This record gives sequence, C-alpha cells and structure tokens, in this order.
Amino acid sequence: MTILVTGGAGYIGSHMVWKLVEVGEDVVVLDNLSTGFDWALPIDVRLVVGDIGDEGLVDRIMSEHSVDSVIHFAGSIVVPDSVADPLGYYLNNTVKSRALIASAVRNRVANFIFSSTAAVYGSPTEARLAEDTPTMPESPYGTSKLMTELMLRDAAAAHDIRYTALRYFNVAGADPNGRTGQSSRGATHLIKVAAEAAMGKRPHIDIFGTDYATPDGTCIRDYIHVTDLVNAHYLALQKLRDGGENLIANCGYGRGYSVHEVIRAVKQVSGVDFDLRVAGRRPGDPVTVVANADRARLQLGWEPEHDDLERIVGHALAWEEALTRRNAAAASR
Repeated sequence: MTILVTGGAGYIGSHMVWKLVEVGEDVVVLDNLSTGFDWALPIDVRLVVGDIGDEGLVDRIMSEHSVDSVIHFAGSIVVPDSVADPLGYYLNNTVKSRALIASAVRNRVANFIFSSTAAVYGSPTEARLAEDTPTMPESPYGTSKLMTELMLRDAAAAHDIRYTALRYFNVAGADPNGRTGQSSRGATHLIKVAAEAAMGKRPHIDIFGTDYATPDGTCIRDYIHVTDLVNAHYLALQKLRDGGENLIANCGYGRGYSVHEVIRAVKQVSGVDFDLRVAGRRPGDPVTVVANADRARLQLGWEPEHDDLERIVGHALAWEEALTRRNAAAASR
C-alpha cells in the first residue's frame, strides 16, 4: 500500500513525508514545486513533478504505485491573495481538488485526508470554534476549501471512499530535528516573518491593524506546531485504515495569542529587537480564531507534544538559521 502526498515538497507536506518515512510507510509525492523544494524530502522518496489537475498523470501514479490513501496538501493558501485573485484560488483549490478526488474514485483509493482550514468559519462570535460552528468563510480561500470539503462529503456518499478533513488553525514552527521547515520566499505567516526579521532578512515587519476589538488591538490566532499537525494526520490515516467513519476535525491548541504577543515571544527567544510598522487591515482577516479541538483528541487520540509558543518560536528560529546556511552553501557551489 502506497500513500500519495500531494504538495509533499511544501512546508507541511514535507513534514508529513518525513513522518511517514519514519514509521515505514511507502510514499510517493506529487508536487509542481511552485512553492515546494525537492531538497526538503528524504533522499529516497519518489517525487513526481506535476500538477494535481492533470488527471492522466494522477491516474498513472495511483495505478503504478498501488495507491490506497491520499493526503492532499497541494493548493494556494494566502487569504489576501485569494481576495485579489478569487478565480485563481477556485482553480487551484477547488477545481483541481475535484480532479484529484475523481482520480481517487476511479482508482479505488480507499482513504482521503484533506488539509482544510479554520478560514471556513469566517468571524463567528464564539470564543472557541467547534466543528459545528456555522461555516461562513469571508475569503475565497476559505470558500475554496469549504467547497472541497463538500465535494468529499458527496463523493463519499456515492462511492467507496472515506475521508478526513482537518481544519488547520495557524501552523508554525519547524521539524525539531532540523530536516525541513517553512522555506518559501515571501511567506506571510507571522512567526516565519518575525523570525526572518530577527535574522536580519527583513528590515521590519508590518502589523496589519491595531484597532481590532481585542485586548491589545491586534488579531488573535491559535498557533499549532507543524509536528503536532502531521501527527494528527497520521492518526487520521490509521483510523480510516481501521474502518473509521468520515470525519471533520479542528487542529489547534485552544489558546490564542495576539500579534503583539507573538512578536514579543520572537524578540525574547531570539534576543533581537527589530522594527515594527503599523499598516492597514488586510482584507479577509478575521479578528479572533481559536480552536475547540476536542473532537481530534477524542476521536483520533491526538495528544499535542509541542503546545508552547516559545518552543514553536525556537524551532522556527533554528530552521531560519539552518535555511540561511543551506542557501549560502547552495549559492557558493
């Protein structure tokens, strides 16, 4: 049995691949390398460079490698970009996911795990968001992910395929063993951006809005370590293979930190001060997004191991240093 990991050379996908290899799974990766890196993968993992929307290619991969499970990470993820380019996001995140699901059905793939997002909730008033919180996405990014959830629901009702959709909150940090991390240029994730500023890679960072209805006026997010997130995926895979039912589950810690609190943590852990600038609000940004992840804990047996903001920041900073060394070595060759 082989697991197809789409977007497996990207940030979260590469962590997933390392986890699967560690536990002895057979893996094939499909990635167009638009934001991923082949060097982020274990050296002996099979990488196919291509697009998930290419159904002929996906069919061949599934057939040749006897794929029984798909873990689907490929897609576009920047909320403001989705507001500016909604059709591009519906193409990458919805239309191409539909093609991938169709290939999975044709090739009798039994299990499908989908990387969804807390952006499907929009800006509800609940202090912590549970899976039955009404879904009211406020960006094409959130809508594109919700549409894929609905396609999976309907495909599973009509065909012999089961799925888990994990709704991510704010993913951060890096592999504690230093093998991979967030490596994309121009990243927008706060902890990544602040780590770059601490390393001198950015002259300053922008704070997008200081007039929100929060204690310090900045947005609040629930930050989850990428290693804990991929562990939730592996538990979901095991549950599906054991005959588990379809599942939608949040992945977060249930605790929120404001933009200012995260920046203070990065400055404290790094020992570096850096310049801050106040900018206007970004379109599509909700005020507070914090998870109720009881379902993942109860139904998957998920127990986070890295639920500590300073630990997340420390791993992000360590990866930023490693990435600097790697890029310098590559430039000198």
